[in-house]
Amino acid sequence: MMRSLILFKNNLRYYDNPILYYGSFSSKVLTSYIHDEVNTHKKIGRASKYWLYKSLKSLNKSLDNNLLFLKGDTIKIAENLIEKFSINNVYIEEPFLQHDIKIYNKLQKKLKKLEVNLIAYNCNLLWSPESICKNDRSPYKVFSPFYKKGCLLNEKQPNKPLGPPKLLNFIRTENKPSIDDLNLKGNHPWHEKLASYWHISENAALDVLTDFIKTKAYDYKNGRDYPCLNKNSRLSPYIRFGLISVNRIWWELEKIKQDKNIEHYKSELGWREFSYYLLYHFPNIQEENLQKKFDAFKWENSKTKFHAWKTGNTGYPIVDAGMRELWETGYIHNRIRMVVASFLVKNLLIDWRLGEKWFWDCLVDADYASNVASWQWVAGTGADAAPYFRIFNPMLQGNKFDPKGEYTLRFLPELKDVPIKLLQNPWEAGMDLDYSEPIINYKDSREKSLSKYSELKK
Repeated sequence: MMRSLILFKNNLRYYDNPILYYGSFSSKVLTSYIHDEVNTHKKIGRASKYWLYKSLKSLNKSLDNNLLFLKGDTIKIAENLIEKFSINNVYIEEPFLQHDIKIYNKLQKKLKKLEVNLIAYNCNLLWSPESICKNDRSPYKVFSPFYKKGCLLNEKQPNKPLGPPKLLNFIRTENKPSIDDLNLKGNHPWHEKLASYWHISENAALDVLTDFIKTKAYDYKNGRDYPCLNKNSRLSPYIRFGLISVNRIWWELEKIKQDKNIEHYKSELGWREFSYYLLYHFPNIQEENLQKKFDAFKWENSKTKFHAWKTGNTGYPIVDAGMRELWETGYIHNRIRMVVASFLVKNLLIDWRLGEKWFWDCLVDADYASNVASWQWVAGTGADAAPYFRIFNPMLQGNKFDPKGEYTLRFLPELKDVPIKLLQNPWEAGMDLDYSEPIINYKDSREKSLSKYSELKK
């Protein structure tokens, strides 16, 4: 019987996992996760490490405790496992990001010498980035035509979910390393508070999807913008670590009546596809502006203002509520993400890359592609980006999308006595509050930002 090594990476699920499903056909399997901090320039953030830890425990349970937890260089570890267990085939997730592609190429070269087959399956995206292009064969830089022509009108529909593997015949191992050897929890007690906000498992992911379809989906298009309504799916961290596949989500949505809400949610899955598409075709945008004219922009990068933003002490309630939600729960409502990001880059004039790094460290759904693409969109530096003159007014945003102050007061209880009409500009209440004074004058900061951005056009 053939012997196969299954290398899990970002898709930590038992159901609808092509490398596990096909890798177990007529083969004994060795299932493994390698925490590789050698072949990457961007180590996973602290909050994400906790989610990774819980995801791996969930997967290991589904595999009857047969998952190997290893740490180090993927290439060297894979070579050792191949030799030790007489492996014939290695199954991995098809890579779409530059650093993953480099690992794949190194592994392919090594396995060719060892006469071992390397087999990759797309476990992460609905459509392969290389299969979508404009008529002139160049990649899209605008979302709408990418999604409408490249995805919705694509002859190839997303693969349907595979279900569980038919039969798993494990290669038995002795003296297996413990998951705690990966040191994913670190020294910061993230897990103590995150555990109260999230249930992290493959079954929980399916429960969240089911709840979204039954109770939220048909209110999504309008309700998603109001953080107090809880109409977002909250599937993003489960998708990030592959506890549920985007294919399963897509086809579950296809089963129900289609309307503007369902189509809009599917377009959000399309934005994730677009983010990976951009990093596939323009890998430098991980660190560089896609629109090169912004290389000349003079960021101020005030350390004092950046600290106030990170800790939720800017004096602008909707911004501070969002940043405190992030620190408390590892998550920010999507509308509020845009508000806090716009405030950082366009009012505080702090480089989007600094905001991206903070989100990367604090978000449980910090995604390699979506995080970068979204920050560049808000900053105006990326593909199909928000125009430089679109600056979110935090007072207007707070009043419009949190009209009763429920979200704001959840994270800023010190403002509970402020009249609701002044909640988003409490400095006008004339009250002695245990709350920060505004660190900037909004009107002045907006005019300054517009002036600096307009210089790029000259």
